[in-house]
Amino acid sequence: SKSAGPVAKRHATYIQRLPPCNSGCPAGENIQAWLAAALEGRDREAWETIVADNPFPAIHGRVCYHPCETVCCRGTLDESVNIHAVERYLGDRALAQDWPLPEPAESSGRRVLVIGAGPSGLSAAYHLRRLGHAVSVFDAGPVAGGMMALGIPRYRLPREILAAEIARIEALGVEIRLNHKVTDLLAHRSAGHFHAIFVAVGAHLSQRCDIPARDAGNIYDAISFLRE
Repeated sequence: SKSAGPVAKRHATYIQRLPPCNSGCPAGENIQAWLAAALEGRDREAWETIVADNPFPAIHGRVCYHPCETVCCRGTLDESVNIHAVERYLGDRALAQDWPLPEPAESSGRRVLVIGAGPSGLSAAYHLRRLGHAVSVFDAGPVAGGMMALGIPRYRLPREILAAEIARIEALGVEIRLNHKVTDLLAHRSAGHFHAIFVAVGAHLSQRCDIPARDAGNIYDAISFLRE
């Protein structure tokens, strides 16, 4: 009889995937974990789960375009879970109850300079401080928050909410120095004895519309309009 030849071997394939809501979250939050805690009335635990990834739940719950809800599995049954509203509730409760952020780790002896006090710079400063590093944030503007302060209207993001969540990061020991424009990174690194620099100057650019003779009149781009 003829040989059937070598037998192909089959192996199980293991694929690890995030839940759709977690995967869709731009802040990388463990949404399923904190929703489960909130459902059981463990609000502080839910909030602490959020701030393990994102220091701005009260802000994020207001301004995020919540792609997590678009991909929520519950939407195939009836309607998606109102995730951003729960996050806003938890963030507001934390401010009302004055829940502190987790204490930073023991000092690492390292110093980090962050350029830009927008959402990226402040988030980096927060996570670096939690690791025990000393962090200074320099920003050329008069207020901290970057586009959260200059690009989002007050009715959408009340300034007292923004200030309160930033103040909580400062309370961890993060230094924020405003009206301080950095033009020479190496000089600042040397003068401040910083071990590393994180540049988070943002991309303050608007999309331009192809309007005929647009330069002939007073046409403002969206970011300039909101800043004014």
